[in-house]
Amino acid sequence: MRWDELELETLAVRAGIHRSQFNEHSEALYLTSSFVFKNAAEAAARFSGEDPGMVYSRYTNPTVASLQERLAAMEGAECCIATASGMSAILACVMGLMKGGEHIVASQSIFGATVQLFNNILKRFGVETTFVSATDVGAWERAIRPNTRMLFLETPSNPLTEISDVPALAKVARAHGALLVVDNCFCTPILQRPLDLGADIVIHLATKYLDGQGRVLGGAVLGRRDVIFEGLNGFLRSGGPTLSPFNAWVILKGLETLGLRMRAHSQTALELAQWLEEHPKVERVHYPGLASHPQHELAKRQQKTGGGIVSFDVKGGREAAWKVVDATQLISITANLGDAKTTITHPASTTHGRLSAQARNAAGLGEGLLRVAAGLEAASDIKADLARGLSKL
Repeated sequence: MRWDELELETLAVRAGIHRSQFNEHSEALYLTSSFVFKNAAEAAARFSGEDPGMVYSRYTNPTVASLQERLAAMEGAECCIATASGMSAILACVMGLMKGGEHIVASQSIFGATVQLFNNILKRFGVETTFVSATDVGAWERAIRPNTRMLFLETPSNPLTEISDVPALAKVARAHGALLVVDNCFCTPILQRPLDLGADIVIHLATKYLDGQGRVLGGAVLGRRDVIFEGLNGFLRSGGPTLSPFNAWVILKGLETLGLRMRAHSQTALELAQWLEEHPKVERVHYPGLASHPQHELAKRQQKTGGGIVSFDVKGGREAAWKVVDATQLISITANLGDAKTTITHPASTTHGRLSAQARNAAGLGEGLLRVAAGLEAASDIKADLARGLSKL
């Protein structure tokens, strides 16, 4: 059966299944570091790549391969490389495809750890990054240099849910011979497929929605085979940012309910956003599903729903924001997202706390900003929990 003939929800359950001689129904978990060869000739062929079979679980494992095949089918990609975490996926993408002296243009509204990776670590290896507005296509064009190799963005962004125009930025990237890389963490392939919009590469932080229950770490890089396999497989093999078979198996199980969960997360997030927008103690709500969002129309073109993340500014800065966080009794105070349990965090002092105040201000991350990742609880209970803190302001 051709994968492109099936719906995403079906692919999330069925793609990538290769049963062993025991014909198991659930995907098998292969906890092994190495694989045995029939003879010396087969071993040589495997190590050289002439025989595409399994060699060593640092870069080939049946459970991990199942996850890679399923994710590739869901994103409409030719190839997928799975990694130990979302950050290692970003690192592998850059280290596998770039070299010293080359340049990245990135959104200034990306995850704090990604900013640190680009600014503090990759810079030491001669890869420089220029940060621009996520929503100003002209700023991306102006920032490109002759040595620009990659354009990197998140859409929606973390935590302000800014929406970047992927087709427009894809044209800019192609015109300058650069690769457009889109972090699809907030939407997953259920709500958005960046490759269909013109992106060259998709990044996944599988730790978030793909797992869906906050259990394991994982990441993935997807795109054309000539870019992903030829560029990243060598780095995976030698550098070793390897996804464990157990984590791959857990994420495979998470994918089976991804469609159901993303619709539920989105429905609750929209209800929360509408309620927060009417609350007198809230200055502004950031949610692509609201008509008040600056990129609402663009979000409707690129995404199926507004997603599961709502951010909002409260009056009174950090002191007020912390009061709201500390008053919660149900919502989990943690920086993770994409979980069945609703979470809340104060980005300026957690996920983006290592950025300078100037960088946070440039990205629009105020001291009164809170980010809520809507879980699978009843929306009425989540609202009641937030109301406890808001009533104290």
